[in-house]
Amino acid sequence: MSREDARSYLALGDSYTIGEGVEGGERWTSQLVMRLRALDVSVAFPRTVATTGWTCEELEQAMDSARPPLEPGYDMVSLLIGVNDQYRQYDPAAYPGRFARLLERAIALADGHAERVLVLSIPDWGVTPFAAALEPPRDPAQIAAELDQYNATAAGLAAEHGAHFVDCSDLSRAMCADPANLSADALHPGAPVYTAWADRALPAALKIVGANPAAP
Repeated sequence: MSREDARSYLALGDSYTIGEGVEGGERWTSQLVMRLRALDVSVAFPRTVATTGWTCEELEQAMDSARPPLEPGYDMVSLLIGVNDQYRQYDPAAYPGRFARLLERAIALADGHAERVLVLSIPDWGVTPFAAALEPPRDPAQIAAELDQYNATAAGLAAEHGAHFVDCSDLSRAMCADPANLSADALHPGAPVYTAWADRALPAALKIVGANPAAP
């Protein structure tokens, strides 16, 4: 399987996309590619534009300054962003506009094909041991409610534009309270969680690459 023949993939996000605390091959994006390859679908490992701590605005700035510049032509684009807007307690009313701009840019980078874009839900970090140990405390019920609002916004915008939305919220709530499923910081997902995300995202990814054959 040559990289030249593989479908191109761009992964946009924050710590959950860069895989804070796990090896590169354990990221959900990398595991997703390996699942596609196991099904004889040729997909390159993604170009990743993501850093721990980025908000929507910071991701947008990074996209502006990316080197080499980001250009249209990607066969698949994933987008997972917003947790740091919530963590920093930004006004939730600002998220729809910020996320919409990023989604529209993701679509443009997929040559204007919204059906090539995969949006993943923000996990609920409020269930983690890290969240339980915060001082001053943060109410886990409030964190959950706010992230539900963020994810409903992302899901609605994805549907409006014709992109795929993959909801992994239940997986994070079921798995991320157990330190065995987390990285060493007791906050970020470990490989088992990313495995579950990749499994959940696989049907949408197959739709994207199945309708978008690689160039000869």
